[in-house]
Amino acid sequence: MTHHPSSLTLDSSASPTSSSTLPIHSDQAEHILRLGMIGGGVSSFIGQVHRAAAQMDGQYHLIAAALSSNPERSLNQAEQLNIPRGYSDGEALLREEALREDGAEVIVILTPNNSHFTLAKLALELGFHVVCEKPLVNSVEQARTLEAIAEQAGQCFCMAYGYTGYPMVRQARAMIENGELGEIRQLQCDYVQGHLANLTAAEEAGHDWHMDPAIAGESMILNDIATHAFHMLEYVSGLPTCELSADVTASVPGRSAHDNANLMLRYTNGARGIMWITQAAAGAEHGLSFRIFGSKGGLEWNQESPNQLLFRRLDGMPLVLSKGAPGLHEASTRISRVAFGHPEGYREAFSSLYSDLFESITAIRQGITPHPLASWYPGLAEGVRGVEFAAAALASSNRNGDWVALAGE
Repeated sequence: MTHHPSSLTLDSSASPTSSSTLPIHSDQAEHILRLGMIGGGVSSFIGQVHRAAAQMDGQYHLIAAALSSNPERSLNQAEQLNIPRGYSDGEALLREEALREDGAEVIVILTPNNSHFTLAKLALELGFHVVCEKPLVNSVEQARTLEAIAEQAGQCFCMAYGYTGYPMVRQARAMIENGELGEIRQLQCDYVQGHLANLTAAEEAGHDWHMDPAIAGESMILNDIATHAFHMLEYVSGLPTCELSADVTASVPGRSAHDNANLMLRYTNGARGIMWITQAAAGAEHGLSFRIFGSKGGLEWNQESPNQLLFRRLDGMPLVLSKGAPGLHEASTRISRVAFGHPEGYREAFSSLYSDLFESITAIRQGITPHPLASWYPGLAEGVRGVEFAAAALASSNRNGDWVALAGE
């Protein structure tokens, strides 16, 4: 595949360029990857997102699916979506597709959390590449088992931390890698939602699996959205977290599942971080944002306005950087699909991960080295890291906020 990105940066050596943005891939791929999907039925929000994102750039063809835990519904929904092969369950899909000459090559796992381990393990053992929704699994032991299997198998594994696919998130990471913020000293990430500000009917009836620790894991808030915020700070800053202090609780009367978390973080270079994560802030919309400051300045990004990145400079006026604008880093411009001035959103961000994965798989098959930026999709190691984070945060909260070291640090 041929890329036509801008290689311009915001430093003084950058040269002028056109303000138009070229598609992420200007040439059609020689081989479209065959995709199988487990979970993510017709009415599933995240299923709709993944189906649209995977096929946005013409790199994947969804050819097999097991979309529901109900066998009859699973078959009917595959037919409803015109997916060539429907299966009654995920294991049947994996085993039968592995035997076909025209079988799926990449498996997307969108099922409840407690099924991720069994499905991902089997997919890797049968030779599939994998895309998995977060959290990777519900225990550190399971996460490390998958990591060991993947190391032996050699397949690509993508964690669906979709927010890292926004062009201006990639711009922020590139600027920090380029030293434009200097030494990183302070980090903050908030993820403030309001849709669970009160008990829901499904919750009270016991029909919401997200509230069931046997399915969703011990802490709903940590596994559902805190893992996104934790990953975002490490992804953009490049800094590993070495220890944390957490207060994790259910803030809504009558709720047993955690819906709020406040965390302090320490990083390996001595930097300090904080996170506020909740789904119970009445009136809040989505509220994912980060602020990262170094010795030369800081960056601020808000997912509700994802096409802008605020660059605060110690020695100059603040700059609002816009998606697709001249002078941005290649890391940002290569995943921007429409011209400067036109907004891009949530599904496009997820599509960036699929496109990175496609390029990585295709390069491996061709025996060539992929573009260095194709490796910027979150991999299995980031999934393991998220599970370790949730375990450490829960351990800290259970010990009244004691500082807990993250595994591996």
